[in-house]
Amino acid sequence: MPNHHNKKKHKSKKRSNHDSNNNRESVETLEIEDLTIDDTPQTNGHATESNETKPEPAKPNHKPYRIAISEVMGRYLVANRDLRAGELIIKTEPLVVGPCAESPPVCLGCNADLPRCQKKQYKCNNCGWPLCSAKCKGIKKDYGHSGYECDELRKHRVSDFLQDSSDQEVSHMYEAILALRCLLLKSHRIDVWNKMSEMESHNELRQKIDSLWKRNQKIIVDRIRKQWKFDEFSETEIHTICGILEVNSFEVGTPGCRARALFPEAFYISHDCSPNTTHTDHPRNHAISIRMTKDIKEGEMISLSYSYTLQGTLKRRQHLKDSKFFWCECRRCKDPTELGTYTSALRCPKCNGGYILSTNTLDQDATWKCQKCEYTLTGKHISTLLDNLFEEMETIDHDEADGNEAFLSKYRNVLHKNHYLNLSAKHSLCQVYGRTANHMLQNMSPEELSRKETICRDLLEVIDVLEPGLSRLRGVIMYELHAPLMMQARILFESKKISSNDLRKRLKEVKKLLVESENILSFEPEGSQESEMALGAKDALSRLTSV
Repeated sequence: MPNHHNKKKHKSKKRSNHDSNNNRESVETLEIEDLTIDDTPQTNGHATESNETKPEPAKPNHKPYRIAISEVMGRYLVANRDLRAGELIIKTEPLVVGPCAESPPVCLGCNADLPRCQKKQYKCNNCGWPLCSAKCKGIKKDYGHSGYECDELRKHRVSDFLQDSSDQEVSHMYEAILALRCLLLKSHRIDVWNKMSEMESHNELRQKIDSLWKRNQKIIVDRIRKQWKFDEFSETEIHTICGILEVNSFEVGTPGCRARALFPEAFYISHDCSPNTTHTDHPRNHAISIRMTKDIKEGEMISLSYSYTLQGTLKRRQHLKDSKFFWCECRRCKDPTELGTYTSALRCPKCNGGYILSTNTLDQDATWKCQKCEYTLTGKHISTLLDNLFEEMETIDHDEADGNEAFLSKYRNVLHKNHYLNLSAKHSLCQVYGRTANHMLQNMSPEELSRKETICRDLLEVIDVLEPGLSRLRGVIMYELHAPLMMQARILFESKKISSNDLRKRLKEVKKLLVESENILSFEPEGSQESEMALGAKDALSRLTSV
């Protein structure tokens, strides 16, 4: 099996603080095909004959990126010049959009969730598949339920198979719909098909994963060819589409309207567990915008994360292997301390103050050893422990303050304070305190306000390292932190426990947090929770006068 390090191997292959507004839409939609290489013939110093046609010079590449190629990583993007935080580097519409894997019933036009009860669903009067309504904006749109797709579904009477099917079978049908949608591009939108065909499917690697290959054979390949009678598509073609979707798709949309999409340029971007870009998609047509989260120099790799950054290395690498078919070997994955954050570290039970870390983070089965007393645990012991703790955490309601606090207290002598399981509990608490019925900000005690502040600062300490700059998560936590600081300052000043000068100092930090969170979250799609936070930050700033 080839070692892909931190990138899938291809077969052929938010704005700056001082210039935010000018950068917001300064880069046009970028096309990979426009990238040119200077292949002007060399003259070896001799003048060209006057009757010869002079070749036109190659167009210079003015894009912010260029394609680099390596035997290990295949094709990937690097900065074509120095890039600044917040700079838009890619903006492009999807090649195809459709239901997620294991999808519930959704509208084929806009991907909105639908009632599970089929009697309550509106049906397309042509093909019979469920839609949100007759006025769905995705009807007869390339990014939704196109006219040719509708006709093909009607001709093959595909909706008949929805009748009397179990919820799981219906879910699998929606998954197959996206694969079929991709396959239909071959005869209806050949230009899009050709772009999609540039993407890697990892068929050879995936075929070695017997359970995955057999699953796709049963619920997608056989369904499309045998049940739905689209026998013009070969088994190999359909498996290739399955692989392209598994390896290259982005999750898009909002809660209640989730989907998967393929994009013509974004698939070249390499993975890194501490990425330097963030992305958003348009709520209607899912056009993607990819921006730098921090400054990088010309020639540096442009990266995004295919995994959750607040996950530990052991679980993060396994997820990438299972879902993207490569073992990550990025700088963070190679470092047992995870860039000094200790998000996988366990407290040593044998000594005072030691932390247990992997002796070889690139080996899932490696021994773990205390940095201080050299107490050891097997990799299997660590995996079992983490699985058990994760299962326990899964029983805790996200909105339950007491349950999350109890988890943190119970394992305070087992897990490092920055351990990813602790970070998960703290992230939940960060949103519980100040946002749920029993913990509304105006009703929180001074102790609860102080607790929310501590939790937010703990999270930021890690996020500033793993997702530095203009990352969405960092913007959200900064916004959450401003609230308890503002309330504490007001309470202390009104009770005459701090002076006007002390109040001014406290509000300066609040203002700094609001400015940066608004700066980051203003890029988020209109109507999203993060966009509402940006508006809230802007409103709060307008009320912080003379600070």
